[in-house]
Amino acid sequence: MSKVAYLVFKDGTTFEGKEFGEWSKSSAQLKEQEVVFNTSMSGYQEMVTDLSYAGQILVLTQPLIGNYGWHHEENEADKTRLQGLIVRELSEGEGSLHGEGSLEDYCQQHGVQGLKGVDTRALTRYLRQFGTLPGLLVQTQEAGIEYWANSQRKIEDKSEHWVYRSTVKEAYEIPGSGPLIAVLDFGVKRNIIRNLQKREFRIIVLPARSTAEEILRHRPSGLVLSNGPGDPEELSEGIAMVRKLYDKLPVLGICLGHQLLALAAGGKTYKLPYGHRGGNHPVIDIRSGKATMTSQNHGYAVEEASLTGSGFEVTLRNLNDGTVEGMEHLTYPVLSVQFHPEGAPGPEENAEIFDHFKDIVLRSSTQKGRR
Repeated sequence: MSKVAYLVFKDGTTFEGKEFGEWSKSSAQLKEQEVVFNTSMSGYQEMVTDLSYAGQILVLTQPLIGNYGWHHEENEADKTRLQGLIVRELSEGEGSLHGEGSLEDYCQQHGVQGLKGVDTRALTRYLRQFGTLPGLLVQTQEAGIEYWANSQRKIEDKSEHWVYRSTVKEAYEIPGSGPLIAVLDFGVKRNIIRNLQKREFRIIVLPARSTAEEILRHRPSGLVLSNGPGDPEELSEGIAMVRKLYDKLPVLGICLGHQLLALAAGGKTYKLPYGHRGGNHPVIDIRSGKATMTSQNHGYAVEEASLTGSGFEVTLRNLNDGTVEGMEHLTYPVLSVQFHPEGAPGPEENAEIFDHFKDIVLRSSTQKGRR
């Protein structure tokens, strides 16, 4: 029988549930993590393996989770950096005919603490009221209370940024018949790679710490700045690298990559109250008036006013809160989106962005060939 466990916030608010996943090391490694929620109706596997959730505790608002089992080919990465998963009702995945295991199996094998039987509706309302907050998964309420009582005396966290704990260690290449594209891996999702493969690109995936000189040494025809976790302003190396590159070759920025492009051009980012995480966020193209539903997973946004004089114009805007969802440079072949155009999980109607990027790359290559 599962043991009772708790999610405890600093103000003493506590949510009770039962353990699943990996809890054996929890008592020796108590550490608060940012608690966020996702409103998608399905796609728990893609979310658990999305490295943009690195260092976070994820609350799923869909009440029944795990009902179609686990299929390894649908993983967005070969690892997870998720620190906790909270659900209302956990299924064993008995509804899947071809499942290779269950969600609980995966969490157990990959060190993810799970909490089931939680009132996720109340928890989500709490986060919407007070914003994204750090929380603590503990096996006793007393441990949580004691931790927060002593939290002011904790030594500052010197851990490496989650991007560098999520990226590949060494570069690798994926064959293709088209132009070579460099993908800077801040925590890239496999479905982004798949969408580039569908457009016949030859791809080289590079570690996040790659310098501008190292990237250009491969002579790519374009660059993709991927999604990834954490505060973009803390990635000073990445910002400096992007600043050296966006005027030298076509660039597509996705999510974190979008934010780094803005920062490299002199813009600013800010933290959203509780972020955008789900598969039903409406976005409008300012130029055409076309609206689409998008898949999103981010806690920071670009400050629109800070883009004045940057060379970027806002092309896409969120219909819920007006935040910047896309940019294009007025001089250079550079574009970016804040959402996930690969739609995993979520709608796939924004995959045309990859077609637009391919057109830009081919056009740029043709122009260089004429010089």
